[in-house]
Order: sequence, then structure tokens, then C-alpha cells
Amino acid sequence: EEIRPQFEAKYSKKERMNPISGKPEPYQAFADKCSRLIVSASGIFFMICVVIAAVFGIVIYRVVTVSTFAAFKWALIRNNSQVATTGTAVCINFCIIMLLNVLYEKVALFLTNLEQPRTESEWENSFTLKMFLFQFVNLNSSTFYIAFFLGRFTGHPGAYLRLINRWRLEECHPSGCLIDLCMQMGIIMVLKQTWNNFMELGYPLLQNWWTRRKLRQEYGTQRKTSFPQWEKDYNLQPMNAYGLFDEYLEMILQFGFTTIFVAAFPLAPLLALLNNIIEIRLDAYKFVTQWRRPLASRAKDIGIWYGILEGIGILSVITNAFVIAVTSDFIPRLVYAYKYGPCAGQGEAGQKCMVGYVNASLSVFLVSDFENRSEPTSNGSEFSGSPLKYCRYRDYRDPPHSPVPYGYTLQFWHVLAARLAFIIVFEHLVFCIKHLISYLIPDLPKDLRDRMRREKYLIQEMMYEAELERLQKERKERKKNGKSYHNEWP
Repeated sequence: EEIRPQFEAKYSKKERMNPISGKPEPYQAFADKCSRLIVSASGIFFMICVVIAAVFGIVIYRVVTVSTFAAFKWALIRNNSQVATTGTAVCINFCIIMLLNVLYEKVALFLTNLEQPRTESEWENSFTLKMFLFQFVNLNSSTFYIAFFLGRFTGHPGAYLRLINRWRLEECHPSGCLIDLCMQMGIIMVLKQTWNNFMELGYPLLQNWWTRRKLRQEYGTQRKTSFPQWEKDYNLQPMNAYGLFDEYLEMILQFGFTTIFVAAFPLAPLLALLNNIIEIRLDAYKFVTQWRRPLASRAKDIGIWYGILEGIGILSVITNAFVIAVTSDFIPRLVYAYKYGPCAGQGEAGQKCMVGYVNASLSVFLVSDFENRSEPTSNGSEFSGSPLKYCRYRDYRDPPHSPVPYGYTLQFWHVLAARLAFIIVFEHLVFCIKHLISYLIPDLPKDLRDRMRREKYLIQEMMYEAELERLQKERKERKKNGKSYHNEWP
């Protein structure tokens, strides 16, 4: 592969022999290469920290806003404070994602050029990996927070964990964290796909309209209509230097978004299918009517994208296992049905076996143990006629009068062990099925592989015969000229 001109200009003073071609070529010292890679990796780490800081800012917004909405005057917002907080936080998060995406491309270009890759394919792979890491972390960091961290470290009544010793950390929706996760994925996916389709088609349309307007002002309407076809095509918008890269990146991010949390948002593949059907037609219209014909270039394969797809596939299996085991109520329900419910010890589970599950998933709390800042405004006498002494909350903890007040019960540890066991079994089972399908459906069919081997064999045979013919000609010429020749060759 040809060396990049930038690399050749940078390291032209120091050369060494290429072991393959046998020709001298520019050489980058190992220390220089390592130092550049360390600086580039530090830049990547810093930008990822910026994304995490943005997510932390969203977390603070959610913590502050949920308490503000809960004390709002309008009953509609006060009664739906959790949903209102999640919806506004997702919209703000989407705006931050789109703003950071503009910055990431410039940072990725700067860091890739700083590394000074040797060949064009190395430059493309390095740039692709950086852009994917930036975009992936930017798009999915808030989703990972909601799926695995939201409501996990809030404490319990009487001992809530607070931000700056003031605001309680946000908890999940009473129906579970899957509702928040589903809302987060649905809003971001719909908004992002709509925005991408608008930018892909709307931006070239506006640019071409402006170009046609300038041509009308310069040449007039009659002259413009007499342009030959090639000049009309030239007046269209040139394809972006990263046009195909953007298309690949969009599809890879969409693939990751639809597979990593598909257990929480099963509509994601359907939305992706509808989006791709629309985008195929939009891309066809864009390539034919809005863009100049792109320059063709040869490529051996899709490059580093294949490894990225493999990584997303592995990550999606792991995350879906954690979503099913940790985020959803699937495992607690199974543990109750087989261990603590009416059917415990019978080896069966049905609708009747879940009787009493909600009561078993709630713990008892003594109202007098509330912190001063968490005391309820009412003693509950308007509901029961007498002041309430106890309340219930969602957790597996001992009652206040036990030897260890508010300690974890045995059921909590059973649920935790079942979750870990499910994650291990689920991952190994899915990976075994994946490898089995990969073995049964190979990348290359057997007849195609045999034809490739046949072609390689014929090429070697032709090279051998050509070399043999050349040596025989040399032998005849040596005989004719009376010169000696080696007898090793027949």
C-alpha cells in the first residue's frame, strides 16, 4: 500500500529498508510513535470524561427538577413529576449529544493527524475508531446510567443518600426502571433519526436552491435552461469527504442502539427498519438529484467496521443479560414463584403462584424513623382515621424491630444469587448458539472456497511454468554461446 504523503514528508530524513519490497522508505521511530499514541489516547480519554461530565450534569438536573416538579402548583405536573423530569432530561440530553457530535469530528481529525499513520487505510481505521468511540459513548452513556445506576444507590427511608447533603438521588418510576429506559431510548431514537434524515436531504436541497438562485442572477433564466447536462451536474453539491463514512457510522450506531437494550425497548428494531426503508429512498433521491456523482474507489472489505460490529454484538449480549436480570423484575418474580410463593417447593409456576408477590417485594418502615427533612406533611389520618405508624417501600429489608433494623433479608441474597446465575447462564448459552450458527453458516460457501483454492493453485502453476520456461531459454542461450551453466536445474 502506498505511503501517505504527510507521513513521507514528516519522516523523509530517516529511512530504512522495507523487508517486503526491498526498497528504502521513510521510517517512524518507536519512541516517536508511542509518544504520539499516548497523547492521542489521552485526548480520547479526556473527551470521554467530557461526555461523562455531561451525563453527570443531566443527573444533577434530574435530581433537582424532580423535587421542583413535585412541589409544583399545577396538579398535572405535580402528579406526573417523574415522567415530566425524564422527558425534559431526555430532550436536553439529545441537544447536548448533537452539540458534542460537531466537536468530536474536529477532535478526531486533529488526534488522527497527530498520530501520523503510515498508510491511508491505517488513517481511516484510526479515525473511524475514534469517531465511533466518541459517538457511541455520547449516545449511550445516559442510557447506561438509567439502565444500571438509576435508583441503585439511593439508600432507604430514614437513611437516604443525598447530593451535596440536600437533594435525594433520583429513584426509578414506581413501575420499575424499564419505563424510564424505554422513554429514554424511544425519544432519542426518534429524534436522532428524524434529524439525520432532515440533514441528509434538507441541507443539500437548501444548498442547491441557493446555487440555482445565484445562477439565475448571473446568467438569467433562459441561459440557465440551456446548460448542458454535464454543467447541470457540476452545479450540484459535491459529496462530503466523509459522506460514506457518515452513512456507515449512522448504521453502526443504529445497530448498537437497537441491539444493546433491545430487551428494554423491543420497538427499536421496528423503528430502525422503518427508518432504513425511508432512508434508502432518501439516499437514492439524494445521490441522483442533489449530489454530484461520487468518485469510485476500490476497497478490500469494510475495514475496521467488521471488528466494531463484532464488539457491539458481544456487548449487546452482556447488556441484555444485565437488563433482564438487574433492571427488570423477571428474576425476583421467578425467585418468589419457586421459593417464597404459594407454589414454593412444588417445581411449578403459574398465575396463582404469584399471589402475594407485591406484598413480599415491599419492606416495612417505622414512620417515626423518618429524617426531619423527609417527614411527611400528613400523618395519614385522613385515609385510615388514625395516624399511620408504618409505611411500605420497595426493597428486601428487615422490619425496624428486628435484631438488625433495615438489614437485607435472606430473600435479597437469593434474588442477587439468582441474578448472577442468570447472567452467566444467559451469556454462555447465547455465545454457544452464536458460535454454532457461525459454524453452520460459514462466511464463504464450500464451493466458493474450493474455487478460490483452485485459482490460487493455477496461479502458482502458471508462475512455476513461466519460471521454468525462462530458465530453459537461458540454458539454450548459454549452450549457443558456449558458456557454462549450472547443472542443478533439469
